[in-house]
Amino acid sequence: MAMLAANHSNDPIDVLTGDWMSEANMTARATMKIAGGGDAYEPSFIEALEPALNDIARYGIKVAVNAGASDTALLAKVVTDLVATKRLSLKVAWISGDEVLPAVQRAQQEGRSDFTNICTGELLADWNFTPVYAQAYLGGLGIAAAFSHGADIVICGRVSDASPVIGAACWWHDWNRDAHLLEMANALVAGHLIECSSYVCGGNFTGFKSLEEKEAGAGPGWSNLGFPIAEISRLGQVIITKNSGSAGALTTQTCTSQLLYEIQGPYYYNSNVTALLTSISFTQLSPTRVALHGVDADLPPPTTKTGLTAPGGYQAEVHWYPCGLDIGAKIRMLESQIRLLLQPHIQNFTLLQFQLLGSPAENPQTQEEATVDLRIVAQAPRAEDLSPGKFLRPCLDVIMQAFPGATPGLDLRLGFPRAVQEYYVTLLPQADIQHRVHLSDGSGLDIAPPRRTKVWDARQPSTPQSSVVPEDACVKRFGPTVRGPLGWIVHARSGDKGSNCNVGFWVRRGGEEWEWLRGLLSVEGVKGLLGAEYKKGGSIDRLELPALHAVHFLLHDHLDRGVSCSASIDVLGKNVAEFLRARYVDLPVKFLNRGKL
Repeated sequence: MAMLAANHSNDPIDVLTGDWMSEANMTARATMKIAGGGDAYEPSFIEALEPALNDIARYGIKVAVNAGASDTALLAKVVTDLVATKRLSLKVAWISGDEVLPAVQRAQQEGRSDFTNICTGELLADWNFTPVYAQAYLGGLGIAAAFSHGADIVICGRVSDASPVIGAACWWHDWNRDAHLLEMANALVAGHLIECSSYVCGGNFTGFKSLEEKEAGAGPGWSNLGFPIAEISRLGQVIITKNSGSAGALTTQTCTSQLLYEIQGPYYYNSNVTALLTSISFTQLSPTRVALHGVDADLPPPTTKTGLTAPGGYQAEVHWYPCGLDIGAKIRMLESQIRLLLQPHIQNFTLLQFQLLGSPAENPQTQEEATVDLRIVAQAPRAEDLSPGKFLRPCLDVIMQAFPGATPGLDLRLGFPRAVQEYYVTLLPQADIQHRVHLSDGSGLDIAPPRRTKVWDARQPSTPQSSVVPEDACVKRFGPTVRGPLGWIVHARSGDKGSNCNVGFWVRRGGEEWEWLRGLLSVEGVKGLLGAEYKKGGSIDRLELPALHAVHFLLHDHLDRGVSCSASIDVLGKNVAEFLRARYVDLPVKFLNRGKL
């Protein structure tokens, strides 16, 4: 924030937006608030804001952020006090209405909703956990109202990721949801593109190697990828660029990568508008300027996404490091020995897994190349069920009878029980939310729910495979092939929403490459790529985005419950794409000759 504010003369930003929220800290801060364990907002926001405040005041920059978590009013007070300490004339407002546990409980008691889990289909009444906190995703109109009534800094607890951008654009252009749906839909997509900071500037991008500065003039560099800037016109036209003087990249490829991240299908829902993505495209205007095209708009749903947090028990883990030959046999030996010692306690575990991470290199050149990680992870309802005597010691006491070279990790902190939170994702009627703006003079504004809404199907439509290329016909269509990793010529990006995982694939060129990709990536084709990772019976939705040369998949309930309670090391689902890119397929040689990623 300080860098962007100080650079105002080169990049004249009108509004600084930021999203500090995720499902991980939503559950963590909720638990902290319920337990009375400290300030339940995101402290790193203060660290970012404090050095930027003088320039924010000097240049008249507005600020809208998602950082209040479960203590929005307290964070607003902290910011107000900080502004006063610096003797600045900045007005601070905050948004309430996202904390909705009483509304959920009331609607459930009155029988107005069964609160189906949108990831699993489970009913809230059948959930084996007791929610202690619920937080709804709000739209951006409270932010717009706060700015219109003189606020300089608007603190939100939980608006949707893109809502700060929607709110800023609605305020600046005086849009309203009755007359400017298309403009707001474009702002929604703009917000999605920039809300993950440097991701759209080359972060988490499968073309990252092209950015490396190996010698003068060969690649912009990895060290300072930069931060994105969205330019939004009165008509809703969007250009994505980035701060001057930074490295990284801002291209149609990085924009495609970020667009595919975390979408759930052709419809992008927000409390204010629904963006329709099927015809979306990007145009490179200059080396660091990309125009957005093809977004359409429809009415918002009458509901909004809501996350429920519940105490989920405890987790502990231990690591061993087998090395060299016979890794499988070594792990079988250790597992059988540990399970025997755990036998008196194992009935109290809800989960026990022995996870092999990695595989040793053939003919390794170093000892590190020959070493893998065996992760033993357990979960249980109570901390005492995972006390050191019931988990950590049994996992370590086998050392003198274990496999050759058996060596445990000696950082034992993870071997002690730590609390985990279960997370349940559902929908709450917007009419049940008391969305309110709190201004610096103590007055308030109520934000009404949308008058016009549209009830959307519970499941988004799936695109049938439009171009099937049988394996034996591939050579005839695209010439000779070689066996190799999909990721040699195909980009991909994946992420999590609750226990759902989305993964999008795209190629650099249209024409034959696009025809090959969508012929290869059927639903059955993705199941084949997933291999042993595919959950039998798991539902998969498919979406083609022709102008992006992309095929997107939503893997329903693919992840282990969600980031706050997952036993996986890929708690955010980001490595699903990298695993699939590493899988071998038949690659047309002529595509490979155009260069590997």
